[in-house]
Amino acid sequence: MEPLTSIDGLRVEFPALGGTVVAVRHVDLQVFPGEILCIVGESGSGKSVTSNALMQLTRFSGGQVTNGNLNFVRRSGDELDLRTADERQMRRIRGNEIGMVFQEPMAALNPSYTVGWQLSEGLMKHRGLSRKEARDRSLDLLVRVRIPDPERRLRQFPHELSGGMCQRVVIAMALACEPRLLIADEPTTALDVTVQAEILALIRRLCSETGAAVLLITHDMAVVAQMADRVAVMRGGEMVETGSVHQIILRPRHAYTRALLAAVPKIGEMAGKPSPARIGTSGDVDRNEAMPCAGGERILEVRNLVRRFPVHGGLFRQTIANVHAVEDVSFRVGEKETLAMVGESGSGKSTVGRCILRLEEPDSGEIRFHGRDLLSLSRREMRDRFRDIQMVFQDPYGSLNPQMNVLDQIAEPIRNFGLDRGSALEDRVANLLDRVKLPRQFLLRYPNELSGGQRQRVAIARALAVNPEFIVADEAVSSLDASIRAQVLDLMMDLQSELGLSYLFISHDMAVVERISHFVAVMFQGRIVEIGRRSDIFERPHHPYTRSLLAAVPKMDPAARISRNETGARPLQTPIHAAGHDPGPSRYDEIAPGHFLLRDGIL
Repeated sequence: MEPLTSIDGLRVEFPALGGTVVAVRHVDLQVFPGEILCIVGESGSGKSVTSNALMQLTRFSGGQVTNGNLNFVRRSGDELDLRTADERQMRRIRGNEIGMVFQEPMAALNPSYTVGWQLSEGLMKHRGLSRKEARDRSLDLLVRVRIPDPERRLRQFPHELSGGMCQRVVIAMALACEPRLLIADEPTTALDVTVQAEILALIRRLCSETGAAVLLITHDMAVVAQMADRVAVMRGGEMVETGSVHQIILRPRHAYTRALLAAVPKIGEMAGKPSPARIGTSGDVDRNEAMPCAGGERILEVRNLVRRFPVHGGLFRQTIANVHAVEDVSFRVGEKETLAMVGESGSGKSTVGRCILRLEEPDSGEIRFHGRDLLSLSRREMRDRFRDIQMVFQDPYGSLNPQMNVLDQIAEPIRNFGLDRGSALEDRVANLLDRVKLPRQFLLRYPNELSGGQRQRVAIARALAVNPEFIVADEAVSSLDASIRAQVLDLMMDLQSELGLSYLFISHDMAVVERISHFVAVMFQGRIVEIGRRSDIFERPHHPYTRSLLAAVPKMDPAARISRNETGARPLQTPIHAAGHDPGPSRYDEIAPGHFLLRDGIL
């Protein structure tokens, strides 16, 4: 079979102070029709640069392809070297014959246009559909990528959706014109495991039915085991090993590939092991509420938190419905404890974290930090509390200032609170960079010069800069590759032990949650449906949704492939209810000491 895409001798360079940086060198790849080729490697290894070069996108970030051929067989059967194609040809190819799912969905979507318009635009331009036909096709695409209430989502803007929903919109846009080649750059980073399984099955079905090829870039080795036909391992801009998925996963030959596989956390490996840090005596549990806390002092206490977003409509833009993002949520976090909050995209996890820092103002409830109600503080008083409470945001691209270099990004909170200045400040920033495993020469780089994983490490370093007591980590390691993720998790646990830090760790990665957490709260439709100690949730799950999360975790076994058919998908549900709807309080049954389960009939 002739390859659909061939990359021969690719070399990509970027200008830098004092010379050029060679991001990719001597890369040779072939992708065949109907094949899924996975590229894996550490953050900054050149994976995304390789795919961007194929789409001629490196030129927009200052990069230049200085050597190599990028051959692509078009629908007409003609072979084209994409390196020599002009911009008019590339416009006809991008989104039509080559679809791309970008790593950062919030940066890939235009904030000025609705989701429906952005989905319809490519269909009208490339396929010649009418506006109504494009809208109907867009609606079908949103259903296929498992977005609840798709008709309403078509009318919304990207900022009105969660990060996981934006990622699904980007996937829908890439699949809209049924491309011959789909480049998926970390397509499942922001997705929970249940939706991830459905999206990966959708991609595999696309290959099976249309003969399309997929170039899948990921740091998740379990996804590689489930999806790939062949695997290419990159390090430092070069290919170090290629082979079939069975060869790479089961019989890796290069030491770097073996190190990548060894760093992958696996579900069940913490069974029977103690929690990652000392948490004091057990049994200090409120018997009437879902608020287990087994540590010493209760640093954070959240009671009956409610956050609803109004939906306006009608002639006078009245509130006709509410999005029940967070509904009667209660929990406690003790000293040196980590409470992990898991659940699907849109379940309310991030909204809880943002309410704690009052980036979202709750409708009702209490948030007490060291006994003081944060909701009663003025803006000036709340600013002082940011010294003690910090947040690592889900989207590193959006949380970093594009006009500030890494040194200034990390130094900004230190300057704001007057903690250091001059050479002492620079030394402090350099030490923080060492802690998150970034080279010190990155201090003068800007966010656009860093990979997604490198940006996230800068965000973590900035959160640690003022020595906080409590950190809300919203998908803090989701964009990191396996080896760096393991290092950052170890760093977070070491800091917890050394500095007495407490975490609210928001994640969809169940293996990571099992490794770092003391307690786990499972959220669904804005409520905590099950909460308990780590061993309770992972070894004795009771709620059907908890069990479905654990069952959907991809396995590091190529024999356990994701089905080509999307089976077992849960029916779509929406947290939107008519104005005036009162869903009632959350009531729990304590099924074991410290293990609470939401009573039936609440959702």
